[in-house]
Amino acid sequence: MTELVVRPMRSADNEEVLDMLQPVFAAGDTYAIDTDMSRAETLAYWTGGGHEAFVVEASEDGRTQLLGTYYLCQNHKGGGAHVCNCGFVTAAAARGKGVARTMLEHALKTAPERGFRAMQFNFVVSTNTRAIAIWQSYGFDIAGRLPGAFNHPSHGYVDALVMYKDLTQA
Repeated sequence: MTELVVRPMRSADNEEVLDMLQPVFAAGDTYAIDTDMSRAETLAYWTGGGHEAFVVEASEDGRTQLLGTYYLCQNHKGGGAHVCNCGFVTAAAARGKGVARTMLEHALKTAPERGFRAMQFNFVVSTNTRAIAIWQSYGFDIAGRLPGAFNHPSHGYVDALVMYKDLTQA
């Protein structure tokens, strides 16, 4: 695989991004959202509400494909407007190939450029151990634990974590 490139999502990416998002959302094991959203609802969730969406692409044998997508947005308004939030999805075939790390690195660089001083993940499902390990390896702290806050389709009620990183610290 060639170099991973992160760029803003374009409308031409919609179908390929939806093909990544819908299986993840339908699985119901990492995002606290409806598992039966239509394609239009899924796209509106990912790109609406002040979300700035990005994709990760790679070219191989003259063919470019999308391997992941993420969004960056303001977490709260007013006094909390300096804290951002993100959502990340890696294509199933690209898992374990550094796509999530590439997206996180891009987000950590982009967020301060947008004026954010911190990044907060509001609801990280505790069974999502790969994501938690990545976030912690980049300096995110577990700022809170919500006991039994997520009803996992196979594990039942599991904890959700609030993870936080101060972006003003080197």
